[in-house]
Amino acid sequence: MTTISVPLPAELLIALEKLVERGIAANKADAIRKALKAYLEDQAVEMVLHASREPNLRGNLDTLAKQLRRP
Repeated sequence: MTTISVPLPAELLIALEKLVERGIAANKADAIRKALKAYLEDQAVEMVLHASREPNLRGNLDTLAKQLRRP
């Protein structure tokens, strides 16, 4: 596991410490890991939603994949 150092404004540090105090995370590092994981999951959902709105991505996935393989 890699360790990184990230400067935080005072209000974020206070919020982070409150998460630990409330038992939401075991420690500050755990809270940051959980927050990053949630952010990445949110981004993945946003990417899927964005792709679903793409007009060129309609139809059966197998058919679409065959179209991509054509020269």
